[in-house]
Amino acid sequence: MERDQIRRFLETSKLFSKPHPWHGINIGDDAPNKIKVFIELVPGDTMKYELDKESGYLKVDRPQRFSNICPMPYGFVPKTLCSDRVGEFCMEKTGREGIVGDGDPLDICVITERNIPHGNLILDAIPVGGLRMIDGEEADDKIIAVLSGDASFGQMRDIEEVPKHMIDRLSHYFLTYKEKPFSDEERECEITHIYGRDEAKEVIKRSMEDYNNRFDVDKRKLLKMIQTGLK
Repeated sequence: MERDQIRRFLETSKLFSKPHPWHGINIGDDAPNKIKVFIELVPGDTMKYELDKESGYLKVDRPQRFSNICPMPYGFVPKTLCSDRVGEFCMEKTGREGIVGDGDPLDICVITERNIPHGNLILDAIPVGGLRMIDGEEADDKIIAVLSGDASFGQMRDIEEVPKHMIDRLSHYFLTYKEKPFSDEERECEITHIYGRDEAKEVIKRSMEDYNNRFDVDKRKLLKMIQTGLK
């Protein structure tokens, strides 16, 4: 009953304020097969935008100082969190130890033939695979999906159907977008695996579990405070 009360309260609150992109948008009833995505960045952006976790607005993270441009729309999956369960899966698949989730919502890239001119929007996407990326000692998976209904790519269902050059461009972007030219600093980012649909779904499910484990406690506390205040 308490979970239903929380859900009804959160749904009602959306009538009076803009939903927070991370916490207020439903991931989708058919997740992880089909999911909502909040787009932060699109090809051609010369600024690196990211979600301000406190306010829910997009903020400028940094200007793209060099030639690294994201090759496709990029954002995150609402109501996900890369924490313990995602880190455990990364260790299981790589044989590494000491890997933790990066503490952010799950990153995702969406393949589409259509030009999306700006971020700060939501769309429906179908996961087909992902890049197992480790940044330092943190699991930083990048899910790869196709835009639902896309004429050219919307029928793809697994990473093997995605043209190799697209995967290569994505891999190059994520391995270099933090690098400084002419620097001797050792690269911390690495991609250990390119995986298919089933592993992508497992990462999404684990990120949903991580989110619920972290934020359901806060929601229950909020509901209790509201109930106490109404008495």
